[in-house]
Amino acid sequence: MSISESPVTSSAMAFFDACESGKGWDVCKQWCHDSASFSCQADTLAEIATLESYTEWMKGLLTPIPDLTYEIRAFAVDSERNSVTVYGVVHGTQTGEGGPVPPTGNRVTADYVYVMEFNGEKIQHMTKIWNDGHTLKQLGWV
Repeated sequence: MSISESPVTSSAMAFFDACESGKGWDVCKQWCHDSASFSCQADTLAEIATLESYTEWMKGLLTPIPDLTYEIRAFAVDSERNSVTVYGVVHGTQTGEGGPVPPTGNRVTADYVYVMEFNGEKIQHMTKIWNDGHTLKQLGWV
């Protein structure tokens, strides 16, 4: 079996799609360990320490930005370290309520990277690499 056909690769892709589509923990948890941790060196996500909390945060983001979509620019598997890295670009417009300010109508295009570390076929930790300040400025939230 090639790496591209491995269960880890399938799990990473399915998780990424579900998370970015705002499915929340109820759907995302099937590809994660119950205690999966999360980290991100961005002030917006500084208080989030579990993957469960992060997937719920992503779900909530679709309230102020209901047209949020993503595109994958790169997908890499590191079989030696049992990890998968996905580079994505998110697009959307704040037209809904629920943000820190009333709807601005501003559009966002933001780069980010997920590094998913696996234990077996499930994610045990994920790091998000993201410039939240740039994103917040685009949306008019700062």
